[in-house]
Amino acid sequence: MVFSSSLFLLYFFPAFLIIYFALPTKFKNLFILLSSIVFYAWGAPDFIVFVLGSIAIDFYLVKWLFTSKGQKKLILTSISVIINIGLLAYFKYANFFVENVNVFLTSIGFNSIEWVKVALPIGISFFTFQKITYTIDVYRNVHAPLKKLTDYAMYILMFPQLIAGPIVRYNEIADQIEDRRRFESTDNRLTGFFRFVIGLSKKVLIANVLGEQVDFIFSLNENALTTQMAWLGILAYAFQIYYDFSGYSDMAIGIGRMIGFKFPENFNNPYISQSISEFWRRWHITLGAFMKNYLYIPLGGNRVSTARLYFNLWLVFAISGLWHGAAWTFVIWGIYHGLFLVLDRLFLLKFYRKIGKVPSVLITFLITLVGWVFFRAESISQAGFYIKKMFAGDFRDLDYFLDEKFYVILILASVFAFMAIFRKNERWQEKILSPLQSNRSIIIMTIWAVIFFVICLSFITSSGFNPFIYFRF
Repeated sequence: MVFSSSLFLLYFFPAFLIIYFALPTKFKNLFILLSSIVFYAWGAPDFIVFVLGSIAIDFYLVKWLFTSKGQKKLILTSISVIINIGLLAYFKYANFFVENVNVFLTSIGFNSIEWVKVALPIGISFFTFQKITYTIDVYRNVHAPLKKLTDYAMYILMFPQLIAGPIVRYNEIADQIEDRRRFESTDNRLTGFFRFVIGLSKKVLIANVLGEQVDFIFSLNENALTTQMAWLGILAYAFQIYYDFSGYSDMAIGIGRMIGFKFPENFNNPYISQSISEFWRRWHITLGAFMKNYLYIPLGGNRVSTARLYFNLWLVFAISGLWHGAAWTFVIWGIYHGLFLVLDRLFLLKFYRKIGKVPSVLITFLITLVGWVFFRAESISQAGFYIKKMFAGDFRDLDYFLDEKFYVILILASVFAFMAIFRKNERWQEKILSPLQSNRSIIIMTIWAVIFFVICLSFITSSGFNPFIYFRF
């Protein structure tokens, strides 16, 4: 079940809100858990028992380590982390590992390994990271563990951010799990609905329209793909993945706000970044924060030699790439970004300061576009052929045309993505997204939210194209 489906928008979500608001406070967490189990089981019924079982094991392990000391505490923490990483590695990367082993074996004349492919539980990358933050935050005494297994299960399975984030670290939300009455207000419910519809509009009205043409362009063979079409395709994909991913985050933040949770922001106008370093402070912010706090800093952070620091940056982003998907294209994408983070520290940041804001933004966006080819391509060979076409100077006339709606949406997507380059526009965006609004603003925002909710619903019901691009996560 996805947020941009008629099933969710017309049945699950309204029924959930009506019952949730009517329930006494003491039953609300349990109802969120039960609703989240239904939500998860709808898309992955075969895995729900496994997920619940792993949650129960984690809960009691962490409860035990909290009362332990010294070496025993460290051992229990290690067991919890190893179990979670092990499960993620098996379900997400076993097929990838066997496929690569078979390629090697056949290349040297041996028979390939017989293997029954492992199915991927939905959202495993996101809830695994949240389970790890729970374990480590308790180990570090950042926050005490939850008292109830049902509260912990709710934190891990909470449907608003289960399938596409943001990654909510335990210490950010622990107090709200046990008592969030101060956030449960009419204003938060209305501004939360407005935020949800902003995300839904990004997904349905922009990302889906662009995505349909992106799929077409990336399916073209070498003879049909021209340079201008290659650039058009990767530009459209850059906006598709941004509005799709940030749209899901907006919807999650909006739903969370409606039920009293304050989820962290996940995107902040990433395409106005003046370096790849800044891009990663604006793109998938919660993943960056996780990698920094639970991987980069434990590796030594900035307290190591220059050579080791550069290696750590490269390693963290190679792992980040692999986290996004079990394919070499994702690994290369991560290494590619890690390389530019190192180059930023070596000389690029100084160069950007000299050339000014706009040229820096354009160069960074160009670097990002080339990287997105690896992220979107089905194979390294396709990525290589596509990038070659981008710079081949093949400007033949086209014998096919994209529809006008695509070009209109592409222009609008560009305007919305870059308008915050002017600080005045960025402050306006921050004001619009803030939960603190005047009564007049809330009324206007609610009216607009209802109008765009109906428009999005009409687009969903009239179109058969509604991709879910997070199946690899």
